[in-house]
Amino acid sequence: MLAERHGHTLTTDEATAVVSRMSSLPAHPEVPGALRRLRTTDLTLVALTNSVRTVAEAQLTNAGIREHFDGVISADAVKRLKPAPGPYLAVARAFDVDPAEVRLVAAHSWDVSGALAAGCKAAFVTRPGMVPSPLGGRPDIVGTDIADVVDQIMTVDTE
Repeated sequence: MLAERHGHTLTTDEATAVVSRMSSLPAHPEVPGALRRLRTTDLTLVALTNSVRTVAEAQLTNAGIREHFDGVISADAVKRLKPAPGPYLAVARAFDVDPAEVRLVAAHSWDVSGALAAGCKAAFVTRPGMVPSPLGGRPDIVGTDIADVVDQIMTVDTE
C-alpha cells in the first residue's frame, strides 16, 4: 500500500521480502528498558496483535523483548481484528480480569479508540506523526515514547 501510495510497483518477490523482514524489526531503543521496569511491578504484560500469533511471537523474540510479556494474544483467536471489541475483551477473559483493568498501550489512534470502546483503559504513544483521535474517548495517559508512558503507568496503575 505504501509503495502504491508513492507511485511504485513492487514485484511479488519484493513484497514477500518486505513482509519477511517485518518479523525481524528491532524495538525502539527505549522499549527494552521500559519493559524491564514494568516487570518490577505486579502488572501482567500481554502483547495483543492483529497478526497471527506465530508472527507476533517471532517479532517479539527477534526484537529481544518476548521475555518481558506474560502472554501473546492474537485477534485471530477471536476471528475479529482490532478495533473490534473482541480482541481487547479476549485479554480480559484470558487473565480473568474486568475489561476496566486492561490497559492498551499503542501508537495507533484506531487501536486506542477500540480499547476505550471495549471498556478498557488506554495509553497513547505520540511517536512522530501519530496523534490521538479527536473523536470518541481520550486515553488518560499520553506520552512521547514507551519510557514516558511506562513512567505514567507506574504512577497510575501501581498505586
